[in-house]
Amino acid sequence: MQGEGFDRSRLEFLPVASRLSKLEIAEVAVGPETPVPDPGAAAEVLDRTAERILEARSRGAPVVICHGAHLVRNGLGPLLGEMVREGWLQHVATNGAGSIHDWEFAFLGCTCEDVESYVSKGQFGMWEETGAHIGRALLSGALDGLGYGESIGRMIVDERLGIPARAELLGIVEEGAGGGPGSASRAAAAADLLEAMESAGLEAGEVSLAHPHSSMSLQAACYHHGARFTVHPGIGQDIIYPHPLLSGGALGRASMTDFLLYADTISRLEGGVYLSVGSSVMSPMIFEKSLSMARNLACRAGGSLDDFLIVVNDLAESTWDWSKGEPPVDNPAYYVRFCKSFSRMGGELHYAGMDNRAFLLNLYQRLAVGA
Repeated sequence: MQGEGFDRSRLEFLPVASRLSKLEIAEVAVGPETPVPDPGAAAEVLDRTAERILEARSRGAPVVICHGAHLVRNGLGPLLGEMVREGWLQHVATNGAGSIHDWEFAFLGCTCEDVESYVSKGQFGMWEETGAHIGRALLSGALDGLGYGESIGRMIVDERLGIPARAELLGIVEEGAGGGPGSASRAAAAADLLEAMESAGLEAGEVSLAHPHSSMSLQAACYHHGARFTVHPGIGQDIIYPHPLLSGGALGRASMTDFLLYADTISRLEGGVYLSVGSSVMSPMIFEKSLSMARNLACRAGGSLDDFLIVVNDLAESTWDWSKGEPPVDNPAYYVRFCKSFSRMGGELHYAGMDNRAFLLNLYQRLAVGA
């Protein structure tokens, strides 16, 4: 034993409405009506991307976007939500922060705190509603077999959270001991809820949660239109972790559900398109594992998974033509992981070095014209 861990019950949390937030969705929102900037040198890549998305749609192949949190902070949720509604995107994946920023926009209308200022007084991330509501949503969603993204999307759209009574949860645990398909997993999720009741004061019953800005939420759009929204978090990397209602069991269960949903989509990527926007580590890491899983099945069945387009969009200037393969180890471009990893995956790879707002607005414009 290495001793006791940090006791989160001793922490003090403040209402998130009292926080000084730096971004308001009403000011930063980007939608189909937003003026489209000149694409510059990326025009050819954008044309090719739109062409392949149109082909994917005609073939019934998936189009996936995997993005970091800055896409949400830049106000692109409404634009991507429209792309989901119009059927251009079948799967959206992000990290924990991307989900949190999207939820705060829907719930509060603003997000993004001054990290330096709040850390100096021990207040960074110590916001009651963000930690508590997301924690409750994951506990409830995991019991119902939902993934992280669908759990948050359901909370936003339904504007409520329901926690079963203690007696009902105990019954689920007892049923799990008797065996049966899925019963052990559901029993474990019920045990997570019971633990939260005992250690963090979680109360049973239904809570109404108004989300006045839900129309701006990408998670809500995906939930409403039946598109997959998966969240791929790193333990301890987000502001929800200090809150006692954030259950490691529920988080792990919901996140694993999402990873397997993501891997399933990648297994059907033949003829499809993968957009990696502003995610230098998470996106290539989960993609390479999922593609290997998919090819494990495809190769054993005598098939293949090679016909897909990967487009990476980030702000960094590209100094290497990745269509020519991997640069030598003495070239700085070799250490640009988000391109190097994708260059090893096969398929067709392009890089668009530009602001993600310019990239996605130009892409949407081309799709709208070509539809």
